[in-house]
Amino acid sequence: MEEEREPARTMKIVWHYIYRFVRSPYLSLVLRLYIGGIFIYAGMSKVHYPGEFVENLAAYQMLPYWAVNFVAVILPWIEIICGLFLIIGLKSRVSASIIGLLLIVFIIGISINLLKGTPISCGCFDSMGAQIRWNDVFRDLGWFVLTLQIFFYDRISLLQKGLLLFRKRGVGGGLNH
Repeated sequence: MEEEREPARTMKIVWHYIYRFVRSPYLSLVLRLYIGGIFIYAGMSKVHYPGEFVENLAAYQMLPYWAVNFVAVILPWIEIICGLFLIIGLKSRVSASIIGLLLIVFIIGISINLLKGTPISCGCFDSMGAQIRWNDVFRDLGWFVLTLQIFFYDRISLLQKGLLLFRKRGVGGGLNH
């Protein structure tokens, strides 16, 4: 009887540590640096060639013609600013929310064009990249899950004097030391 309980107890301990790891603020810090770096890189690769990025956006056929130029100019800067804010920990929940929304839009746009069979370039990191594939959708889904972890469990701020101070989320939104 005691031997039957041992695997159940072991699994309970394993799940406890997995739960603690997923909720870890240090994991959030690492994910903030990772996702922030990705979005800074993606934005920087588009800022220098807005004309080519306009062509990529227009190929998706999801925006009205009059909005393509505006989005092509604004989107890279949103990616850069949100990525930077994630890295330094300034308004990280807001930044993770915006990045999460962008990822949802990217997932929908890529999925629709894959289902239609449109042979277009992703436009994610360079202007003339490889054609879109389902791998791009799964990559963006993975990044979306990582931004959810940042949104719910981030409590470390790199902007405080003591470096790596914990923030407690309260009703007032103030920092507690």
